[in-house]
Amino acid sequence: MTSLPWDEGLPPPWATLLLLLGPLFLVTLGWGPQGEGEKKDQHILELYFPPTVEYALHLFNLKSPDRNAYKVVRVLKSWREQVDISMVFSMELQFGRTRCGKFDEDIDNCPLQGNPDRNNTVTCFFTIGTDPWRTKSDLLNSTCSEGLQ
Repeated sequence: MTSLPWDEGLPPPWATLLLLLGPLFLVTLGWGPQGEGEKKDQHILELYFPPTVEYALHLFNLKSPDRNAYKVVRVLKSWREQVDISMVFSMELQFGRTRCGKFDEDIDNCPLQGNPDRNNTVTCFFTIGTDPWRTKSDLLNSTCSEGLQ
């Protein structure tokens, strides 16, 4: 009587194939607990949205004729789209004028101006394409208007 390889302690060929291809099927079918996509989306936003907002603020401060720096007061609206391999963030941000110069070291901790006779806020809409795997961002659109919106 001839013995089969798995009778001698070796796994059957289908078991080896299942071990090799099993993870591929799980990824292909998108198997996972409910809500996994939402968690992944939230994780992507937590990772890539804050640097994109900082990039928008940096561009605003560079292009602003004002000698004072602005900082983000609040994010009014935002959404993300996937375009090819890049992500595109659209956001409406409210900036406040600070007491610091735009090239000072620690703008994040600089107090906002509280001058009542001057409007110290600017609302801007940005669309920024980002390719975080190459640490590359591109300004696709920006529109700003002074005052509270």
